[in-house]
Amino acid sequence: MIGIVDYGRGNLRSVEKALAKVGHEARILESPTELSSVQGVILPGVGAFADAMKGLRQGKWIAPLLDFANSGQPFFGICLGMQVLFEGGEEHGEHAGLGLFPGRVVKFPAGRKIPHMGWNNVKWEQENVLHQGIPDNSFFYFVHSYYALPSDPNVLIGSSDYGVSFPALVGKGNIWGAQFHPEKSSPWGLTMLENFGKRVKDSADLSGR
Repeated sequence: MIGIVDYGRGNLRSVEKALAKVGHEARILESPTELSSVQGVILPGVGAFADAMKGLRQGKWIAPLLDFANSGQPFFGICLGMQVLFEGGEEHGEHAGLGLFPGRVVKFPAGRKIPHMGWNNVKWEQENVLHQGIPDNSFFYFVHSYYALPSDPNVLIGSSDYGVSFPALVGKGNIWGAQFHPEKSSPWGLTMLENFGKRVKDSADLSGR
């Protein structure tokens, strides 16, 4: 079972429906106590970095989510949910993130239309289970005004370009983040969600959960 975190800042139903379409059971989690009943987590997000962290604090999600991620179970952040996995962000001032990846989130340089919205190709920088079966330079759907600057280049799995090269998919161990919306990026976005679901199932089988 995959849990989709409801902290008031995400496009939950479309993620749930996309997972169901590729055959993976998911449910929306309204309380951190429900994390014990799932074997994988998706953290969606729409809006501003500071607002997202405020929602996570108010819902008392932060410590339980960090515990879940550090337990080795699959964890996937989408769009703003990816950005808050980093140490901090500069949107509306400097704000601390979850710190699961080293680095910070910054605004696109001047000279391009903001937000970056629409379809963009993603170049795979290294092999990873999440993009198995997805060709290099496949297109995914983006909506964002800020992008991540990882301080560890090893977390970069896929990159895209919008006047500046930026991370489109990051990951380390059991934790991943996609700047694009896989739930809106049919067919390759659905393939990625299917790959994540398989990883959740494999992890659950190994742990006996």
